[in-house]
Amino acid sequence: MTSQFDNNSIKIRQLGLADYETVWKSMQDFTKTRDANTPDELWIVEHPPVFTLGRNGKAEHILHDSEIPIVKVDRGGQVTYHGPGQIVIYLLLDLHRRDLGIRKLVTLVEVCIITLLKEFNVIANSDPKAPGVYVDGKKIAALGLRVSKGRTTHGLSLNVNMDLTPFSYINPCGYEGLEVIQ
Repeated sequence: MTSQFDNNSIKIRQLGLADYETVWKSMQDFTKTRDANTPDELWIVEHPPVFTLGRNGKAEHILHDSEIPIVKVDRGGQVTYHGPGQIVIYLLLDLHRRDLGIRKLVTLVEVCIITLLKEFNVIANSDPKAPGVYVDGKKIAALGLRVSKGRTTHGLSLNVNMDLTPFSYINPCGYEGLEVIQ
């Protein structure tokens, strides 16, 4: 069966400021109902303050009680924070169609973020031992994905212009003492 779209096309959706759990449910629904003819999508969004704890996340990485809700999610990784001033991009991709494995996708996303930051004269790098993008050893972008049947949900977050205080309430991505930057 031939596809009705260009295999390289990606639909981009700007969601603005949106509730985390509502967007997460929409990601799950999109992925469950998509078929071979469904174009891949990138969802660009900001969230009101929320901590997300990955499926293997340990509560011990949440260091302080706060008013910020904690949502247990189905992505990999530990705990992270999302809030206004952080760009979140959800990657709703069919890896088989794009001939990508998860490691190759992670590397590609990291390279894209590093290249983007270079355009703003920010020198960044990745770390093969810890997914994400770093500036002088401080994390500026996090990655957390779920892959099911070759299709991804969740994605990346890039700290742009936000209150970083809530990161001090957690061990970001499960790393004690990891500093976060924007």
